[in-house]
Amino acid sequence: MKTTAFKLFLAFFVAVAFLFTSCSEDESNETEQVDFSSENSMRAAKTDNVAEGTFNIIEQAFVENETESRGITEFSLFPNCTQITVGMDGNVFTILLDFGDSCTLNNGNVVSGSIFLEYGPLVSGTYTVNYTFQDFVFNGNGVSGGGSILYEIANQNDNPQSTVNESITVSFPNTTVTGTRNGTRVSEWVEGVGSGTWLDNVYHVTGNWQTVFTNGFERSGEVTETLVYKTSCRWVVDGRLEVSQDGVTAAIDFGDGECDNQAVFIYNGQEYPFTMN
Repeated sequence: MKTTAFKLFLAFFVAVAFLFTSCSEDESNETEQVDFSSENSMRAAKTDNVAEGTFNIIEQAFVENETESRGITEFSLFPNCTQITVGMDGNVFTILLDFGDSCTLNNGNVVSGSIFLEYGPLVSGTYTVNYTFQDFVFNGNGVSGGGSILYEIANQNDNPQSTVNESITVSFPNTTVTGTRNGTRVSEWVEGVGSGTWLDNVYHVTGNWQTVFTNGFERSGEVTETLVYKTSCRWVVDGRLEVSQDGVTAAIDFGDGECDNQAVFIYNGQEYPFTMN
């Protein structure tokens, strides 16, 4: 999967912080007391973005390795600064992605360190891909831990689908606070399959996750209407995400399929349009 669309979470939480701190005095006390804590929310947003970006890398490395083995030309996510070592131990394939001290991927993300993947043979139309991070850094944020991906060659709709089970810890520059994200994310590849390039891909995403920080802050997210994103667009173009933090639950509506930076924050029955920077 190839996207940085979840960068919008950072813009969203900053927008929410300004939205509620600028409420007029005659609004209800309940609204005025909402505190999404911009600093903690920004860390949570970064965690989401780092998680999505790393899943992008992992899934694309797997897809490119499998399609290349079948002779399909692929416009790669990985430039020459990525050293890719493919091996086999018995019936287990291994892929080591070594990004060195710094490597800018073809989607613009800057990474360093390495990611190790291993997976066995195809069983009943599925692969199980295990991944671990080794001194990995994504856009200045450290990543440790790992998880597994159940990759289905075809689901009930005859589309490839990946189910990610994750437990990763993200560290941030200039702070000792770290965040650990646990959850499940299901991505269905609905357009662009087999085209030989990642630029025309469209994905449907569902799932839920929880992020816990070492300073005690927690935030959870659940997709309540399938998220739709296109790799040719930097924004999620459709769907709804429910977000809970600091004892408050709200939602983000991402629109009706148009590639634009407009979304709506919904809290307590009120809608607040905002721009995703």
